[in-house]
Amino acid sequence: MPPVVVRTEHLTKKFGSFTAVDDINMSIEEGEVYGFLGPNGAGKSTTIRMLCGLLAPTSGRGLVLGLDLATGSHELKKKIGYMSQKFSLYPELSVLENLELYSGLYGLVGAERKRRIEDMIALAGLTGREEEKTRELSGGWRQRLALGCAILHRPKILFLDEATSGVDPKARLLFWDIIYDLAEHGTTVMVTTHFMDEAEHCNKVAFIYYGRLIADDSPDNLKRKIPGKLYEISAGGAMELLAKVQAGEAGPVIDSYFFGDKLHLLVANERELKPEGIFEGAKIERIDHSMEDVFVYLVKSHAGDDLGSGRISGIGKYTAASAVKKEGTK
Repeated sequence: MPPVVVRTEHLTKKFGSFTAVDDINMSIEEGEVYGFLGPNGAGKSTTIRMLCGLLAPTSGRGLVLGLDLATGSHELKKKIGYMSQKFSLYPELSVLENLELYSGLYGLVGAERKRRIEDMIALAGLTGREEEKTRELSGGWRQRLALGCAILHRPKILFLDEATSGVDPKARLLFWDIIYDLAEHGTTVMVTTHFMDEAEHCNKVAFIYYGRLIADDSPDNLKRKIPGKLYEISAGGAMELLAKVQAGEAGPVIDSYFFGDKLHLLVANERELKPEGIFEGAKIERIDHSMEDVFVYLVKSHAGDDLGSGRISGIGKYTAASAVKKEGTK
């Protein structure tokens, strides 16, 4: 079994009376691609900042690469890579100048420095564009350059905080190819994102919701934990159809919600939905659970405690469309 490189025990961060991260326990193994998912404001970035040694926990304990966050944050920063959605590059510097700047900050010198810079230019696909100003690059190219700057020093663990936000779907896929390659060579990668489709690329996924860790497992295992069968229904008047389903006209239903312009119905295993009754004329298709379905199910499963405490409201309107960003949306 690979060694554990990140472990937290009751990790908590408060800002005054507000609890941003609430009693989180997690472990990440070496070489693992670990997805840390949740909606905006859930506590993802706060957790990452604590694990990078940039923010002190209010309580609890965290170990990263064997270093305690409370005492070893200075040493830790030398061994990790970090990249955020803001791409910490200098726009007026060229591709090469940005890499030279970062290599100097990492203490790289001589032939090794030159070789690593050349490797990162190739990794980013920017060979022949070394003198181009960074501000002239598209979002996808800047993203890959920023990643190259973050891993110049060959960190043992890489933290990517919403690093795929703001780029087109094709650039995101190319970026994930690089992440896979890093993991295959032993780099541990922790990715925070609100793109649920990116969870499919991870070895293990943790969902955080209002600062609480509500699930932590492989994508396949999380899907298997959802009870019943999932149907996707395409029909005109979908809003009226949903109202009828929620009024009980479709018979017993575990859950129902919109997924884009489609209606998703979760029903007991022994049931079969057919294009009859209120579904007459509709297209009904049995589908596999996606990670968005997993997230909606988890959120609704945990809504009772939150509603009872007065922490959240309106959970009945919390659908895949409103909870998470979809491909191509902003």
